[in-house]
Amino acid sequence: MNPVDPALLKAIPAPHPDVAPLPPAAVLDDGVRMLRGVPYALPERVRPLELDLWLPAAGSGKDPAPVVLYAHGGAWMRGRRDDLGMRTRDWRPGPFARIAAAGCAVACVDYRLSGEAPFPAPLTDLRAALRWLTLRAAELGIDTGRTVAWGESAGGHLASLLALARPEPGPTPPVPHLAGAVVWYGPSDLTAPRGGFSPAGPGTPEARLLGGVPADVPALAREASPLRQVHAQAPPFFLVHGAADTMVDPSHSEDLAAALRQAGGSARLRLVPGADHGWFGAEEHEVADVFDASLRFVRDAVS
Repeated sequence: MNPVDPALLKAIPAPHPDVAPLPPAAVLDDGVRMLRGVPYALPERVRPLELDLWLPAAGSGKDPAPVVLYAHGGAWMRGRRDDLGMRTRDWRPGPFARIAAAGCAVACVDYRLSGEAPFPAPLTDLRAALRWLTLRAAELGIDTGRTVAWGESAGGHLASLLALARPEPGPTPPVPHLAGAVVWYGPSDLTAPRGGFSPAGPGTPEARLLGGVPADVPALAREASPLRQVHAQAPPFFLVHGAADTMVDPSHSEDLAAALRQAGGSARLRLVPGADHGWFGAEEHEVADVFDASLRFVRDAVS
């Protein structure tokens, strides 16, 4: 067998995300620019991770734009990076285009699901996305020093952990400290029974996330619980939860808000009466009002 030409081996892989050219942007209503499927990381033995970008209109006078880093829901097992939940899927323009039209860039981020890698892999991926955005900030016209994490359900859990993460040595450029977090009905505690969840239960989404029954891996369950990671330097949080949520008990948000305040931080808590998970059962105007309030929080946090 003839030896493989080293130049061929070097030429086959696509350029690394750190230096790969950005795809062309589609221009939407209000001049919002959208870049789909931009690779940001290449984890070992798994698919390349991508993000979608919505950028404010060029020349809008708001450059560099603050950033919303969005993490999707799906019980850490499934989901699409561009899905803000079932109640916003039919919005025209969509929710991310609306955020961009208001002057904030949006990065909707893939992360490794529980069938691909256990925790802390998805949190590591969000940090990698923030690092990539910081590296390419000048090209994109964004300011990641003014970033708010926004997530729903499992993505809200990850957004909370990202906002609570302490600085880590090593990344170049450094991952900036977040300006805030918007958390829609996110789990905050994997260590204690809440609602229908038991940390001793096998086969739960939480057990799949951790790669083991939470009660059997207590240190990892604590590390993966935003409630147990609260500290005095946490950025402001806006926690919104359906008061009738049957999938993620409202006490997750109530207790996280209380812990943040007790630590000296800022936490706004809003319970939506009669709303189940994903705003199921809420009136259209209530869902729209929650979105508008979340966007106001973002703009205040980055101003």
